[in-house]
Amino acid sequence: MTDLRIGVIGYGMRGSIARVAHRPGRGSAVTAVADPDPRARAEAAAAFPGALVRADARAVTEAAGLDAVLVLTPDHTHADLTCAALRAGKPVFVEKPLDITVERCDEILRTARDTGTRLYVGHNMRHMPVVRMMRDLVRRGAIGAVKAIWVRHFVGYGGDWYFKDWHAERRCTTGLLLQKAAHDIDVLHWLAGGYARDVQAMGDLMVYGVNPHRRAPGEPKAPDWYTEDGHWPPHTQRALNPVIDVEDVSLLNLRLDNGVLASYQQCHFTPDYWRNYTVIGDAGRLENFGDGPGGQVKVWNTRRSGYRPEPDETYDIPGAGASARDEGDQGHGGADPVVIDEFLRFVRDGGPTDTSPVAARMAVAAGFQATASLRAGGTPRKVPVLDPDLAAYFERGQREDAG
Repeated sequence: MTDLRIGVIGYGMRGSIARVAHRPGRGSAVTAVADPDPRARAEAAAAFPGALVRADARAVTEAAGLDAVLVLTPDHTHADLTCAALRAGKPVFVEKPLDITVERCDEILRTARDTGTRLYVGHNMRHMPVVRMMRDLVRRGAIGAVKAIWVRHFVGYGGDWYFKDWHAERRCTTGLLLQKAAHDIDVLHWLAGGYARDVQAMGDLMVYGVNPHRRAPGEPKAPDWYTEDGHWPPHTQRALNPVIDVEDVSLLNLRLDNGVLASYQQCHFTPDYWRNYTVIGDAGRLENFGDGPGGQVKVWNTRRSGYRPEPDETYDIPGAGASARDEGDQGHGGADPVVIDEFLRFVRDGGPTDTSPVAARMAVAAGFQATASLRAGGTPRKVPVLDPDLAAYFERGQREDAG
């Protein structure tokens, strides 16, 4: 198999995706990288020997001979860069969230349709073993028809990952109820089989907003900005982003277009880092305890009772699949290599994918309107639907007709 030649725009925190996609002699190779940061360019040159490395994104979007492009830049830049690559006829993998406003997401989708260039959004959690296990249980009717979903997201490293760089600024993210929650909103939609129609949210900047230890504008992140066992408790954080105007705790209620009711809670100053899903059907409920290897999904579905710690069914969450083991990278529970597998296959052959540009847009739309609700004192908001013709194009597998 001839290697697909991959261009990369942005080699920062999600540069790991580019490294997973670099498989010389095994189907794909990174041959061009663009990043304005000299340190990132130096790291890219070391990671991808012989690759073209430049500061300007146009070195990738306008480069001849590339088969696909990975857009791994800060969220507010996604639309411009993705649309430029699509117009150049290069299939695009764009990191989630698709962008930070509904309008810019729709611009990306329209550009993909107008150019006929393949678009893929990196919602890798659809390939996490825990998510796929819950999805399989729902599909086989283990709890009956889904009626309600509750999600709690404990972000133990929130101060490190989201309050020391651009993630902390509304102009780059809209807010973490969009940026961080886009993952879980997408999974919630997938498990429920519908999209959010009405949202209502509350939240606040409770911990990191009062921390006075900020970097000066233009000062780079400290070398020890993240450590596995440090920076605890949250008030000991230092060298935070100069601007912090996003919330560090948020609560969201949703009604989906199929009647399912859902809630989502996110906190960035917990001691633990994991997601807890409770999915309730009309014949049982399931819940995950841990979201990686060593954790379990438990199902209660045989009878009524009082508190019952032992479920009726228990499923061990598996480890990374063969693809992740082969790549030596198990990011997101082994999902990152699998999502790249799917993207590369999509570039070569097209066809259906478990990820969905429409679903990615709907996750942003729900997060955007939820953030607007939060900042308006919890006023309920409607989630704008996508143009039906545009939605139909993607439902057909990004083809103008079903033929």
